[in-house]
Order: sequence, then structure tokens, then C-alpha cells
Amino acid sequence: MAAMPKQTPLPFPDAGPARPSAADPAAAGPADTHAAADPRNADGEAAVIDEAARAAAEVAEPAGEIATGADTVEAIGPEPDEPEAVRVEPDPAQAELPMPPAAPLPAVRMPQGRRPWWARLLGSIMAPWVQLTIEPEQPAEHAPEIGGRPVCYVLEDYGLSNALILERACREAGLPSPLQPLPGDPLGRKRAYVALSRRNASALTPLQPLNTAPTSKTHSGSLARLLEAHRRQPSLDVQLVPVSIFVGRAPDKSSGWFSVLFSENWTLVGRFRRLLAIALNGRDTLVRFSPPVSLRSIVDEGLPSERTVRKLSRVLRTHFRRIRAAVIGPDLSTRRLLVDQVLASPSVKESIADQARRDNSKLADAWRKAHAFAYEIAADYSHPVVRSASFLLAPVWNRIYRGVLVHHLDTLKQAAPGHEVVYVPCHRSHMDYLLLSYLLYSRGIVPPHIVAGINLNLPVVGTLLRKGGAFFIRRSIRGSALYSAVLGEYVAQLVAGGYSIEYFVEGGRSRTGRLLPPKGGMVAMTLRAFLRQPTRPVLFQPIYIGYEKLMEGNSYLDELTGKPKEKESIWQLVTGIPKVLRSNYGQVVVNFGEPIRLNDVLAEHAPDWNGRPLGDEEKPAWLSDTVDALAERIQVNVNRAADVNPINLLALALLSTPKHAMGEADLLAQIALSKKLLAELPYSDRVTVTPHSPQEIVAHGEEIGTLTRIAHPLGDVIGVSGDNAVLLSYFRNNVLHLFTAASWIACCFQNNRRMSLNGVLRLGRNVYPFLQAELFLPWSEEEFAERLSRTVEVFIREGLLEKVTEEEGGILARNAGQTDEVFRLRAIGHSLQQAFERYYIAISVLVKNGPGTLGAGELESLCQLAAQRLSLLYAPAAPEFFDKTLFRGFIQKLREMRLVWLDENSKLAFDSRLDAWAKDAKVILGRELRHTIEKISPESNKPAPAAG
Repeated sequence: MAAMPKQTPLPFPDAGPARPSAADPAAAGPADTHAAADPRNADGEAAVIDEAARAAAEVAEPAGEIATGADTVEAIGPEPDEPEAVRVEPDPAQAELPMPPAAPLPAVRMPQGRRPWWARLLGSIMAPWVQLTIEPEQPAEHAPEIGGRPVCYVLEDYGLSNALILERACREAGLPSPLQPLPGDPLGRKRAYVALSRRNASALTPLQPLNTAPTSKTHSGSLARLLEAHRRQPSLDVQLVPVSIFVGRAPDKSSGWFSVLFSENWTLVGRFRRLLAIALNGRDTLVRFSPPVSLRSIVDEGLPSERTVRKLSRVLRTHFRRIRAAVIGPDLSTRRLLVDQVLASPSVKESIADQARRDNSKLADAWRKAHAFAYEIAADYSHPVVRSASFLLAPVWNRIYRGVLVHHLDTLKQAAPGHEVVYVPCHRSHMDYLLLSYLLYSRGIVPPHIVAGINLNLPVVGTLLRKGGAFFIRRSIRGSALYSAVLGEYVAQLVAGGYSIEYFVEGGRSRTGRLLPPKGGMVAMTLRAFLRQPTRPVLFQPIYIGYEKLMEGNSYLDELTGKPKEKESIWQLVTGIPKVLRSNYGQVVVNFGEPIRLNDVLAEHAPDWNGRPLGDEEKPAWLSDTVDALAERIQVNVNRAADVNPINLLALALLSTPKHAMGEADLLAQIALSKKLLAELPYSDRVTVTPHSPQEIVAHGEEIGTLTRIAHPLGDVIGVSGDNAVLLSYFRNNVLHLFTAASWIACCFQNNRRMSLNGVLRLGRNVYPFLQAELFLPWSEEEFAERLSRTVEVFIREGLLEKVTEEEGGILARNAGQTDEVFRLRAIGHSLQQAFERYYIAISVLVKNGPGTLGAGELESLCQLAAQRLSLLYAPAAPEFFDKTLFRGFIQKLREMRLVWLDENSKLAFDSRLDAWAKDAKVILGRELRHTIEKISPESNKPAPAAG
């Protein structure tokens, strides 16, 4: 037996660059709208500060502005940006920060004064630990702009280490020393640099009481003195040069754990942590000089002194934020500020007041309740934790998986810039969010904020997930208007702030392998958030995640056989880790589907919307239909990006036999036929199929413990055990939709040797609405009929069918007896056969009880009981018979098609059209199976028949 060749190893064995790449606009992440500028492009940088100045020029002087060490409350999250880098067209309504006209002078090396003794001493001590990268490479090229005028450097924050690094960078670059005073020493500090804040200041100032002014300053005192000196001395024209310093901005493959923990981030740190950062990461220090700004031009605008200082401080803070975002990614660690914004929103304030009235309690008590909800929900993103997790997870993935393949990510990078991206993957395993976040991060895309169920908020684990970007929501928010308001506002703040989000529209993990019917709650919140502030377009990114083996397999096995779901616990997680690390889970494939632009969906379903913002209380008639259509399209696009792996193909073949076993030759032929159907009848251009041969696929199934081989003199038999057969049905259902047309045609010939092509197409059109709703198929009825015709042609070429006459579009026939072709045809049709059995169960139960007898919920329950009994008696590997949602979807589709409807007593009524549909079912299902279903179908006033 040929061994399966080694598959592609993990493309990120060492975690790669542990940060988003600033040079790639899309890599900066959908949530990062600052990072589109190339940090090495001085012209782009000039555009940054120029645009920041224009944006701030006409902003009213803030009242009660909260000052922080690095920014004001005006820049809570990633700031809006443009799709095309950072250079944007100026707004004519905004004033522009004037740049001084400078006569072109030759670049010269600036004179350096004598260094202070303490700088020489401490600089020599620090020199072995620090290696500088200076950008641009020749900062002295800005000397013509300076034109011999005095230079003052401005740093983001004070600190002895920053002063020493700045002084060394200026010496190496041939720029004036920052440790020599300006002419006349207007700063009064015998130096030529200022900073916006102190490094040992708190990163966030305490929240101020309402209607009170902040107690801390919102600008640098040294900057105010420098501007005042310009007012007193008309001849003074100091050139202000912003300088950004980053210590350990990009740990590489060889970086140690502590290097990652102490690398540059958005948090202002104390002296000891800064010392450790220099010791560990000082050899990777970036010093970035920005083009100079003329203070004379700013003073000459004639604004009041205080306003001039505030304006310049705000512009510089914005500039430093954008440079920092471009180099290390956006600031996502804003939990407290986001919570504060949520609680300050009008909608939440109103809900707090309503809650106080309902509870007959004080307003402060209701506010504390809302505050607790917000903190229960909010993520607490931490760069060090995410980077540390990337180091930890890389060896884990390599140990438990044989490879993780990613397809079509480049299309996302092309579409993402300028958009708020919402990742909407299918949900198969708890590994989904860890794997997807890691893949995005390792490829230079900022990880999204992830919606997680509150059941995962376990001790320790919940904290780590929260710091990785997860925010937790309750399974049901009905009955709590305050919780719903807080959650909706939190999501709105994320969308408005440009943060990327990830959630599972299915609501929970699929236990059957099929996509679950979408739950529109989070989709509706996202849509409402956009409509409230429709400034930044939203892009939904469907993602298909395909596994060859699930680590939750045993728990799924219990649930698939009807046992209740076990509650997650920290003990369960800890005890399961050793087993997971010893297991081989095969290969994982992550396929990015076709993105969905929200504007396109609105143009189709809400043509009357004119683009104006909608208030929280406005609920247009088209809103609900738009949410449903969007959720449906997400699921369709997930299925259009499916991956067909070796286990999917093995499951399709082996589960079609009564004992879930085949001779090796028959199994190889069946796998080859499935691959041929996928190749000749492509489902979409984003579907991927394993490149391995049938022999390699069988060898792989044996390697990961899915298959068993029984040696026999007449040929080996390949099969699966009972428990594995139930789990294999999960992987068969992953790709069932790809074989819908082929399976339908094969079903038509299970119990009929001859049928007309017109008959096959007619029945196909009739049953397609139910298949479309269950499998999220992308075609119209006519498109499905056309696909059926093309599939028939393939069947004829493969010898599975033959056209015996040309009547009624052609009479099709299969071979008689138990030939290989009949065997292969039965195997193709088996996967869809059980769907028709479920449909007939529902029809049989409804007809047996009569019109006006059962409600929708009662019919659901009776159908599930009948299906479970049928599975126990005849089909042990049919776990979808235990899934009530499949019956719910079928009953809902019957109601949509008006085949059944609710009478005045809320009971289901029907007429003779249902009998006609049942008559068509007789063409597909054999007489014995129909009789069995009719026999076990229970009546509402009678118990189900006893076993035996």
C-alpha cells in the first residue's frame, strides 16, 4: 500500500512575525485604519501630520476632555482612515496646519555641542544594549527645510531612556543635539526637546464625575512656554520635529518569551519595565523622525494662546497615535473607555432609567447593574497576551495537526482596506476561534474581537480569552431590556470604532456537520450599528473551516445519540489537554469565501434607504427581511468555500453500505468517482479538493485511526467501527451540499430502473426549495434543473445511466441487477436518501393526525420521536434524525410555500396538495421503507409504539 506523502507542514512553525505588518494596508487589519501608511515613507508621514492638522483645526475646544498619557478620549479606538494609504484629500471646510516655506539649501551636517557628563556616562552604559534603526535613513535630508533655524524635538512621552536614545540618534544622523538649549533657552530647561506626557503617568486618568472639568492638564507645559516665547519674540522660528521611539517593536522567530512580553505596546510603563524592555529588546529599537513643523506659522494664525496649545497638542497626539498604529498595530486595549462610552450613550442611559422604574430602585443601583453587564461582556485585548499565545500555539498546532492550509486570504486583503470587517465562520469546534485568530495574526492581520458564549467564561480560561479579544454574551437575552441595550451599544461602539468582529451566525457548534439555520441576533446588531452611523462600509467575510478529526468527537458522539450536552468546566479542560497533545487530528483547511458588502445587500433589499443615519428607535419595514437575507447569504457563501478532504470522501463512500465497509477496490473506485464529479461539475471557484489519489486517501485514513483494515484472501476489506461510523456522518454532512444534484439523480433510480429526464427534472424542481433551505444551496430552481441535466450527461459518460429513447427529453435507465455501476449509483444517492426519509416522516405524521390537530411544535417533537425510532431500528449512523432543527426547517418551508398553514387555533391545516407531494415521495422511497415510516409515525393522543 502506498503511503500517503507528507503534507505541507504548518506554514507558521515559529509564529513568524508576531505583529501585523505595517507595510501592507490590508495586513494592518480591518480594525486598523491607521496602519495603511508605510512607516518608511516620509512623504506619507508628512501627509499623516498634515491631515491630522487639518482634521483638528476646526474642532471646538473640548470641555471636560479626559487627558491620558498618550491621547485624549477623542481617539478611543482605531481612527477612521482611507482605503488608499494615509494621504487623503483635504477637506475645504477645515483649516490646514501651515508648513513653513523653506528655501532649498544643501544638506549639511548639523553642529553638535558638547554632551553633558551624565549623558556620556549613561549613554556608554546603555550603548551595548541598544542598536538603533533610524527612519528615514538620512534624517539630515530635512536640513534644507530647517534652513539653519533652531530645532526642538517633541517626544510622545518623557523618560531618561528616551532622552538618551534621542540624543544618540541625533548624533548618528548628524542632527542638532536635543541636550543643548535653544537660543535664549525659551524652555528654561537647558535642552531642546519636549514631550507630551510623562512615562510614569497613568495610562488612563480616573473618570471624572459628570459635569465636572478634568483635574489634569491636557497639554505639555513646556510646549506652552515655547509657543509663548514665539509670541514675545517675533524673530524666533523654532522647527518642531516629532520623533517616535519604539523599543522591541517586532520580535522575530528567535525572540524569547520575555522579549515578547516586554516589546512595545500602547501601555505607558514604569521605569523598571522600561529597563527590562531595553535589556531584552533594545537591539531592535526604531527611531523615526518626522518632517519639521514651523511654530512661527502656527503662532501667526492668531488663535488665543490656550487654544493654540490645545490645537497643537491634539495634532501631535493624533500624529503619534497614527505612527504607533502603523508600527505596532492599533490600540485595542480600551476596555474601560469603551465601557464608559457604552454607559454614557443615550440609549443605555434611557434603559438604566427604565430598569430603575421597573425595579423601583435607585438610579445608581440600576447604573451599577448596567456597569456589571458591560464588564461581563467587554473584551480586554492585550498585545503581550496575544503575542505570548502565538508563541504557545505554534508548537501545539504542529503537534496535533499535520498542517493548516489557508486559501483565498489574498482576496480578503484586497477587499478589506477602508472597511469594517466582520468575520463569519462556520462553527465546528472550540478550536475555530483560536485557530482563526492565530492565522490572521501570524499573517499580519489584527485579530478580531470575538463573540463567545458566556459558558466559556471559565476561571483563568475566560480571562485569557478576554485578553485575546473575546467578549462574552449570554445565550439568551430575552427578558432583559437593559442587558440587550448594553450589548447592542457595545457592538455599535466596536463597529463605529473600526474594530473587526468575529461571530458565528449559527449561534453554536454544529453537532451534525451541516450548517445550522442562522440566528440573526448579532447580524441585526451589526446592521443597526452601521445604520446608526453609516460612515464606514461593512464587509462580511464568510469562512469555511474543515477538519479531518474533531477533538470534541466523543462528546459529539454522545449528543448525536440523544444525550444532553455536558456543561464545560475548567477541570474537563485541564484533564483533556494531555490526550489532545497525544492525538493526531490530521489536516485543517481554512477557506475564505466570497466577501459580502453590506452596501450591496442594502441596495438590493432596502432601495428606499437614502443613506441617512437611523435613530435607535427607528425600525423600517425592510430591516427584518434584510437581516434574514444577509444571514442566509452568509451561510450560502460559507458552503461555496467548502473544502473536500480525504475523510469527507471516505465518509461518503463507506457510510453508503449497511456494514460501513467496502472491498478496497470498490472503495478506491467510489472515491475516484466522487472526485470526478467534483472536477466536472464545479460547485464554485472557491471550493478546494484534496489533491491526493484514492490510494493515498485510504492510507491517510488508516494513519489517523479513522479506518480499519481486515485482511482477506480475496481482497482486503476497509471499514469503520460503530462509533467511528456515527462520527464519519459528521464529515459526510460537511460536503453533502456539493453532491446534491448527483445524489438526487441517484435517488431517483434507487427504486426505479427507468425514468424520463423530464420526470427527473420536474421532481427536482419540486423538492429543491426544501433542499435549498436545508443545505443553503446557491441556485434558483431553473439553475438547479440545468445542473441536473449536466450531471445526467456525466452519469451517461461514466456508464452509470444510459439513454434508451429520446421520448420526454430522453428515457434514462440504469443497469439491472447488482452490477458495479448500480453499486456506485446507490452509494452516491445514499447521502441524500435520509433527507427524503425525514421529509416523508413529517408528511406521514401530519397526514396521520389530520388537519387542524397538531401545532408546529407538536409536529416537530413527534417527527423527532419517529425519526429516532427509525434510526435505532434501521439506520444507526443517522445522527441527523436526532436533530430537531432539521424538522423545524422543513415545517417552516412547508408554511412558506403555503402547503400547510396555521388555522384559527394555531394548528397546522393542509389540503390535497400535500397528498400530491406525498405521492411524489413514493417515487423516491421504496414500498417497505414507506410502510415502516407510516407504521412508526405516532399520533398526538397516542404514545409511540413499543420497541420490537
